[in-house]
Amino acid sequence: MPDMDIKAQVWRPEQTVEDVFDHSYKEKEGPKPPVVIVWRNVVLMTLLHTGALYGLLLVPSASVLTLIWTLACFVYSALGITAGAHRLWSHRSYKASLPLRIFLAFANSMAFQNDIYEWSRDHRVHHKYSETDADPHNAVRGFFFAHIGWLLVRKHPDVIEKGRKLEITDLKADPVVMFQRTHYKPSVLLMCFFVPMAVPCFLWGESLWVAYFVPTVLRYTLVLNATWLVNSAAHMWGNRPYDSKINPRENRFVTFSAIGEGFHNYHHTFPFDYATSEFGWKLNLTTCFIDLMCFLRLASDPKRVSQEAVLARVQRTGDGSHRSG
Repeated sequence: MPDMDIKAQVWRPEQTVEDVFDHSYKEKEGPKPPVVIVWRNVVLMTLLHTGALYGLLLVPSASVLTLIWTLACFVYSALGITAGAHRLWSHRSYKASLPLRIFLAFANSMAFQNDIYEWSRDHRVHHKYSETDADPHNAVRGFFFAHIGWLLVRKHPDVIEKGRKLEITDLKADPVVMFQRTHYKPSVLLMCFFVPMAVPCFLWGESLWVAYFVPTVLRYTLVLNATWLVNSAAHMWGNRPYDSKINPRENRFVTFSAIGEGFHNYHHTFPFDYATSEFGWKLNLTTCFIDLMCFLRLASDPKRVSQEAVLARVQRTGDGSHRSG
């Protein structure tokens, strides 16, 4: 990694949020609660993915500028999840200035995956109760459920119960988080739908039809599925060099598609590490972005695990597949 004078803060246990697995949790005995399908979500997701498939057919007719714009919107909205809701607000793995938090909040609205407050709360529950009934997208229930099915049914009662008990005062104390939550619907209409569609139309004369289906619907659907793959594929396929006793895996395809979030065995072993990987910028655009923000003094105090601690954990609980780079 090039020297950008970025000082990584040594992690201390008292600095964590509630994102460490709770071994005291026990699933309730007896029959599981009935699965209640949310048909509105089934219809909406079916329409969205149908529109995205149609958008794929329109890609050859889109201008080069529109395709570049689509990629830019993909990266920006993805950063709203990876650098924003995930690494900043869920795990507090670095600190961000007010301008950067506002920038990431707009990006998060473009991603349209629930507001920062709800996304971060559910993600902390996911880490604390991973692969149990209290996990919102429990991968033990299969690929489809972990990928998209969890959004098509009512939450398991334990997910709701544990979410209500979670310590999230830091989220409530952040005015950017609460402002976005209050104004979430108009921010989504603006950032997820109007801006991606309007810019190509007004700036270089792209047709409204192509601008709606390619940089808007197709881009939105791709970001959704890239994020969902972290919950599904990265909990099922890949190696486990840091902890062989947990489900999350190192998955190179997910790492690429989710701009750095596929080093998932590492992340669940060391959830407080801002890079979510020991390999710096390797296949990790989100870490590049955070490091750039630190260089520009818009972010600070990125938490990092020492190499000694990583290697000790590899020797103690890894599956033997660890590589140094």
